[in-house]
Parts: sequence; structure tokens; C-alpha cells
Amino acid sequence: MIIIGEKLNGTIPSMAKAIAGRDEEWIKGIAQKEADAGADFIDVCASVEIGEVETLHWMIDLVQSVTNVPICIDSPSTEVLAKTYQFCKRPGMFNSVSMESKKQIDGIFKIMAENPGWEVIAMLCDDTGIPKSAADRLRVFEAIMEKAKVYGIDPSRIHIDPIIEAAALMDPDREDGPGIAINTKVIRAIRAAYPTIHITSAISNISHGLPARKFMNYAFTALVLEAGLDSGILDPLNEGMLGVIYAAEALLGLDEDGYCMEYIEAYKDGLFGASKK
Repeated sequence: MIIIGEKLNGTIPSMAKAIAGRDEEWIKGIAQKEADAGADFIDVCASVEIGEVETLHWMIDLVQSVTNVPICIDSPSTEVLAKTYQFCKRPGMFNSVSMESKKQIDGIFKIMAENPGWEVIAMLCDDTGIPKSAADRLRVFEAIMEKAKVYGIDPSRIHIDPIIEAAALMDPDREDGPGIAINTKVIRAIRAAYPTIHITSAISNISHGLPARKFMNYAFTALVLEAGLDSGILDPLNEGMLGVIYAAEALLGLDEDGYCMEYIEAYKDGLFGASKK
């Protein structure tokens, strides 16, 4: 699973405080811990009302001073994404685009066409909002892929976000079925059509508003991995989550080395389990 570390996000109260106080050592420490835990990308989100570009520049520089892990630049504004990617020393990821007109997907895809190493998270929504059915989300997906084709963006550079809503708010009577049925239908359809594309999710979104959230997050992760998700925005410092990921991948035959070797090596490396210091 491609792990996008979520902890450098200004929507988290402790991180918002560190950003406001310009606590460089604390931010660098979190980035280093995420890298040591095996994050493939480190998501960097300022979440400030004024000076977002400048704040992201500062945060990106801090992360790059302690690790070579690629940056996932996170902003609701594609204009900000287009400005801040230039601060990255190596190709990373844009988070995110969609078919909403305000997202200016063409601008980001044009940058990607000119900078081949860059990847992108693409959300399955448009100007009508978040589609209420799997069929409508797949229509948005096809529109995104048509755009990607125009700009020569290979599917392997795209991480599709099928949009996970909080389980506590899911309508049990919607047409695709209860629970996460809409998401698993979308994930399976995309995986079948585009074997090399990535499918991602902000994992903890599923448990908003619920008690003992980690158990909901763990169960959700195992289920969507089985459906075809191979990327996730999550906390790489949560050893329980890493244990679930490595165990699920081993049981699903996604362990490339076979014989549960990736699970065993991760345990030996102290990423989860009794050996963790």
C-alpha cells in the first residue's frame, strides 16, 4: 500500500498550533517520524486563511531538510498547488483535483505533462457535488480519464479518491446498498478497467463522529484493500494501522515476496507489534 502520511496538516489542532507558532523543530520531528515509519509521501497542508503559499513553502522546506520522502502538496486551491510545487526538490503529488470547475484540472494536468515525475489525487466529484450513486461517480471518473488522455497523463500517475463519507452519516437505503457498498463498487470497477491506476482514500474519514474510531478505521482499511484500494492518506505512526495493512496485504496475496515476508520484515523493523520500541 502506498502510504501518504497525514500528520503535517493544519486542520489538526496540534499542528495548527505548531504552524501558528512557527515551531520548526516540532514539525521537522513529525516529518522525520513519518519518514522512518515508511511513508511513501508526506502530505503537507497549511490550512491557513492568509499566506497559504508562503506557509506551505516554509513547511515544505522544513520537511525537505530532514527527509527525501516526496511531498504531497495539499490545498483546496489548485492555484496554490500550481505555485508551490516549484518549491519541491523532487517530484511529488498534487492533492487534489476534481471535475469541479474551480479546481482547474487542466492547469494541474498541464504541469504534470511538463513534469513527468509528478502524481495527483483526483476526487470523484464535480459541480453538482458528491455524486450519490456509484454510476454517477464512475461518470466523473471517465471525465477525469478523458482529461488525462488529452494531456498524456498515464493512469499510473493518478490516485483516484472515490470519496469516503463518514459511516455515521451513510444512508442505509441508498441505491447501491448500505455501508460502503457505493465505494467498493466504484473501486472494483476502476480497478478492473485500469489495472495500473492507484485508488486512494483519507482513511480516517470513515470514522468521524464515532467512538473508538481506530476500530472502524482498521476494518475499513481491510475491506477496501480487498476491493482494490492500494493507496491511503493515514497516520503512519499508528502501529495498529500498519499491522492491519501488512496483515491484510499478506492474506490477500498482495505481499510481493510471498510467504508473508513483508509482514515479517515490517514486524522485525519494529513498525508494529511487540518489537516496537
